[in-house]
Amino acid sequence: ADFHHALMREVMTTELLRVKVLIGTAVMLGAISLLVYLFAPEAVSRVWHGNLSPVYIFYVTGPLILFEIWVHGAITWYMRKDRDLPVIRRYIGVLVETSLPTVVLALHIDSMGRQEALGFVAPLIYFVFIILSTLRLDFWLSTFTGFVAATELFYMAVFFHAADGVAADQGIYYHAARSTIILICGVLAGAVGLQLRRQFAASIAAATARDRITNLFGQHVSPQVVERLMAEGTSTGSDIRRVAVMFVDFRSFTAGARTRSPQEVVDRLDGAFAVLVDILDRHGGIVNKFLGDGFLALFGAPFEAGDAAHQAVAAAREMLAVNERTNAASSWPLRIGIGIHVGEVVAGNIGSPRRKEYTVIGDTVNFAARLEALNKELGSQFLISAAVRDALGDDCKDAVSRGEIPVRGYEHPVPVWQLG
Repeated sequence: ADFHHALMREVMTTELLRVKVLIGTAVMLGAISLLVYLFAPEAVSRVWHGNLSPVYIFYVTGPLILFEIWVHGAITWYMRKDRDLPVIRRYIGVLVETSLPTVVLALHIDSMGRQEALGFVAPLIYFVFIILSTLRLDFWLSTFTGFVAATELFYMAVFFHAADGVAADQGIYYHAARSTIILICGVLAGAVGLQLRRQFAASIAAATARDRITNLFGQHVSPQVVERLMAEGTSTGSDIRRVAVMFVDFRSFTAGARTRSPQEVVDRLDGAFAVLVDILDRHGGIVNKFLGDGFLALFGAPFEAGDAAHQAVAAAREMLAVNERTNAASSWPLRIGIGIHVGEVVAGNIGSPRRKEYTVIGDTVNFAARLEALNKELGSQFLISAAVRDALGDDCKDAVSRGEIPVRGYEHPVPVWQLG
């Protein structure tokens, strides 16, 4: 449904373009004719045998412009209603528009004579409508345009003003050949329009699929990661980035979940995650992956961030403040543990040939996870590394040193700072 709706609007948009071009062409031809009449009256008198009047110009171009303005308004109205223009109206529009050159040709025949009029510009005007019919993106409408033009030209050449309404045998094959060429041009214009329609359809289908994948995949990882992965395509390359890594975990969540139904657990966790992820988005961070009752967030990947440490700490401070307000209004208060470390990581699209995941790997990630786990041991909620403390500088005057603490997996104790 989304695909057909998008294609319908694209076709109607090109139809509006066709209408505007027709109006512009009519104004231009009318202006040229008027200038010729004003500045070369002797040529006008010689060609039209003195029968051309300025009023004649507006008799032809005026109704066309008014009709196209009405068509433009109708298409715009249907687009506002999210409805397609009825097919019958399209064919009626083709019949009315393509009959204009026939009216011009009839006036020329009355003024100049049959032979001169058929050799003058009026029959060529049919090609303007045939060429612009490609913007309808409809094979049959373009073919119908060529058919109407060919039929009316043949009638005007053979039967118009013929004695007693009987077709003149002389030149009938000549005029039939001319009309056949016009019909063929209509078919070719329809083929071009059909090809354009297929290309539009392919582009819209690809965009629709991309949006569907982004919406679906974006429910599992950050939308920024989806954009990065789709931009990279099947690339498996990775790069070295300096990022701020944040681990967030809800303390004693498992114990609280034992006394509640599974639905209550999911609802509480979803509600808490929704608030925290929204804060991350505002501060330029992304959730790389959810880890049960916690998650791993990144600042500086997949997109560069010159102040990743500042962004991460600001997001963490807001998380703690918002969580306190949420707990005050909740029957199930949750305590957050946050650990942040900044450093270099390997970031990229990593995994098997059949399934990949954008992630970060390195000691920076491991140490951030260890920092977050120390919150339980130290009774804190927000711990940062010395690297983060140094990156913040004077913006981190409230940091409290917890000394050098042994960390699992590391040979020597490391300095840890507490915020919040």
